[in-house]
Parts: sequence; structure tokens; C-alpha cells
Amino acid sequence: MREILTASLPWVWIAVAVICFAAEALTMQLTTIWFALAALITVFVSLLPIPPVLQVFLFLIIACTLLILTRPFVKKKLEARKIKTNADSLIGQKALVLKDIGEFEKGEIKIEGKVWTAKTADGTLLAAGNKCIIEKIEGVTCIVKSL
Repeated sequence: MREILTASLPWVWIAVAVICFAAEALTMQLTTIWFALAALITVFVSLLPIPPVLQVFLFLIIACTLLILTRPFVKKKLEARKIKTNADSLIGQKALVLKDIGEFEKGEIKIEGKVWTAKTADGTLLAAGNKCIIEKIEGVTCIVKSL
């Protein structure tokens, strides 16, 4: 009986790896991928005469080590590839106020040749002709602050 259990352990670890890869594909959070990789490593460990309890212990150590040491680095690299597009690329840029922006009324700004509706976050007044910086975009309205 023990020989059957020992012979089937690599398949158990392959099943664990497949389940973890599937979970990662569904969540895309860079967490279960490390457990899947640890399970693949444990497939080879299970071919050695090592007790199953020790294999589970090694699996957990490898998975946690990979998770703690590599996840922040990989996540940072993947986020660095994101390119600002469309409206997000306007945040932080300077714009020209075309129509006065009041405390209770929206004005207009011009940036990259396009006119946008704008308001200030703190309700300060911005007169036409002044320059401002876009802090964020809510819907089709730019939230700006004066220079």
C-alpha cells in the first residue's frame, strides 16, 4: 500500500500545480502562481525517497519563499509596463484656463488642443488666461489646481 502511495505522489503534486495555475489564471493576483511553481518543484522531490509529510513541508517552504521574495519584484515589473493612455495621460500636465472656474460653477480648460470642462478641487477661483495643473479626471471633468 505504501508503494502505491509513493508512486502516486508525483501525480498529486502535478494536480496541485494544475489547480494552482487555474486559480491564478482566474484571479491574476500573482499569489497562487508561486504555489504552482512550488508544486512543480515538489514533483521532482517526490521522486526521491522522502516521506510525504516532509514533501508537504518543503512545498510550503518553497511556495512561501517564492511568494515573499519574488512577488513584489514581479508585480513592480508588470505595473511598470502599463502605459498611460487617453485621459490618464493628461494627469499632471499644465493646461490653460479658457473660461473662469468658480467655486460653484465649472469652467473650461484647453490642453493638447482639446477643450475640457474643469473645476477646482478646493473651490478656489481660477480666472481665464491662467495656467493650471490637472490633478485627476472624474468622468468628463478635469479636477485642476492653480500653478
